[in-house]
Amino acid sequence: MKFCSECAHPVALVVPEGDNRPRHVCAQCATIHYENPKLVIGSLPVWESDGELKVLLCKRAIEPRAGYWTLPAGFMENRETTAEAAIRETEEEAGANIELGPLYTLLNVAYVHQVHLFYLARLRDLDYAAGIESLEVRMFSEREVPWDDLAFPTIRKTLELFFADRLKIREGGSYGFHSLDITRPMRSAGQSTDP
Repeated sequence: MKFCSECAHPVALVVPEGDNRPRHVCAQCATIHYENPKLVIGSLPVWESDGELKVLLCKRAIEPRAGYWTLPAGFMENRETTAEAAIRETEEEAGANIELGPLYTLLNVAYVHQVHLFYLARLRDLDYAAGIESLEVRMFSEREVPWDDLAFPTIRKTLELFFADRLKIREGGSYGFHSLDITRPMRSAGQSTDP
């Protein structure tokens, strides 16, 4: 940040009085500009038929990680709830109509200043189609998931937890809420290291 969004004067990176870390502060109007983590909200849409459970994944059409598979998700907008964001992102990226379930994973991705939240969701029908940010949308059983071609560690972890919980459900358990920290970037030759 170079200029104040309140008065357009230059800002300086200083530790404000009473604070403990550097902030962009305007010397003219004294506005302190805080930078906070972004919320990435999405869903884990599922369909069960004849005892087979499948999840809906989108192949990314945009960077970072274009061409890799992800759950439908994106940045939360102002004036919407996390549930509204999950439904909107699922509709935008996968053209899917879902019944939103409970919050399932909360993943802190501190190294890129983000928090990712995924809701469990049930597809209301199989009428889905790729949105402008997706190249393709497909259903996958656990064995069909393109594990080596998942876009981000948060997607892999959410799917791994989901399928592990699915085994517990068969034994009388339930889906739990999971909160985790993703502490390091995903490394792949020539690929982005975003979450």
